Amino acid sequence: MASNNTPQQPIRPGPTASPSQTPGSHLPHLRPPSLLQSQSPPFPSSLFSTPPSHLAPTPQPHNQSPFQINMGVGSAQNPKRPLQKPPTSALRPNMPGGHMGNASISPGLFRSSADLTPAARRKKRKLPEKQIPDRVAALLPESALYTQLLEFEARVDSALARKKIDIQEALKSPPSMQKTLRIYVFNTFANQTRNGPPSKTPEPPSWSLKIIGRILDDPTEPDPAGGIPKQNPIYPKFSTFFKRVSIALDHGLYPDNPMIIWENARSAAPHEGFEVKRKGDKEFTANIRFDMNYMPERFKLSPPLVEVLGIEVDTRARVIAGLWQYVKAKKLQNPNDPSFFMCDPPLRRIFGEEKMKFAMVSQKISQHLSSPMPITIEHRVRLTGNGLVGNTCYDITVDVPFPLQKEMAAFLANIEKHKDIESCDEVICASIKKIHEHRKRRAFFLGFSQSPVEFVNSLIASQSRDLKIVAGDANRNAEKERRADFYNQPWVEDAVIRYLNRKPSGVNEAPNATS
Repeated sequence: MASNNTPQQPIRPGPTASPSQTPGSHLPHLRPPSLLQSQSPPFPSSLFSTPPSHLAPTPQPHNQSPFQINMGVGSAQNPKRPLQKPPTSALRPNMPGGHMGNASISPGLFRSSADLTPAARRKKRKLPEKQIPDRVAALLPESALYTQLLEFEARVDSALARKKIDIQEALKSPPSMQKTLRIYVFNTFANQTRNGPPSKTPEPPSWSLKIIGRILDDPTEPDPAGGIPKQNPIYPKFSTFFKRVSIALDHGLYPDNPMIIWENARSAAPHEGFEVKRKGDKEFTANIRFDMNYMPERFKLSPPLVEVLGIEVDTRARVIAGLWQYVKAKKLQNPNDPSFFMCDPPLRRIFGEEKMKFAMVSQKISQHLSSPMPITIEHRVRLTGNGLVGNTCYDITVDVPFPLQKEMAAFLANIEKHKDIESCDEVICASIKKIHEHRKRRAFFLGFSQSPVEFVNSLIASQSRDLKIVAGDANRNAEKERRADFYNQPWVEDAVIRYLNRKPSGVNEAPNATS
């Protein structure tokens, strides 16, 4: 048989060979009597138990040989190679006998169409990668502990999967609590010579504007003696609450860069505050603008919507839910068509129609939603005094996520990184694969030790059948085709006509014919 490195070609499978067509059936003196009655070896299906009677013939179908192995040249030289049956859909050229397997010529060319139906293939059941075979478990009582560990691991994986889904759903609409964000705005200065002695350093006069924010657990508590409390690590940093921070300086004093803009989308990391440093010795008023970063996004409602809902700023989802509650409370839903509702005078000022479809509400209210008003603070940059000049604080209410939310997000991030577990699984799968290989080897040698003669004969018969299937000759009977009665059957005439119709025109198959 050719080596497995030979390129393979597809063939057309034919019907399963009958027991009378097994290799060597016309040479009964080369086979033991028991194999004349059975096509497959008469060994039990379980190779790990002693067969009750290895001499009793047990007829089996052609495609269910207990020893599906390859005893070619490669397997004889390498006993560690896994023994397996070659697939029936493969074709190996350079077969013994000096002929090549030809996939273009069907072995059933002169057969009837009923004989060309391919035999049904039985799929081999694939064991789980980490599951120990039952035959091995019967020999090793200690494997019961490993099976229990697998069951426990499955329960843990199931619990983790359920918890992961719960956390993902919770993070989609994270709960939040309202806290007070205190904004501290002040400035410092250096090397100022106005109303004071001249500076001894050669550096020019300068000033620094600082903006710092802190989340307060209790707004009623006074600030510490240092002036600014420490940042609580469980709360988000100051910059996360704003989309954009703009600081407008005096255009007459700083014409080159009077506007300083910070955007959250361009910032790689959150900050606890902002600082602007410039050279100058003149006082002025700086305008600071904060655009809030609401999560989820909030909108400012138009006056008609405020009249109906009684709120000024809210999310789109809550606005739609409020309109639905208004329609239910006023009983405006159309009884004949529940997908529509009638518009009373306040709703007509919003939608401009007598009746409205619920599916169009989200689109219609877009023109009534706008960005909320930013927070504007004016700060006078003073260049005289001691310490922090113009220290002023402002309190605003913000939505702060629960501290547990950060831990939930970290849990989801860590649950995806299981390098240690993956490496252990790879070792386990490799060990189980070796167990399967050793089980096959044990089955092979156990069958050989129980009945060497019958085992070798059945092995040769199985390999001969596989060779015929690979070569495409599994359904041919050379002994019958030698007799004239074979070509007097009713289907021969029809097969010849079909063959002649398929033959290209102008081709002469005579031995010495020339075109």
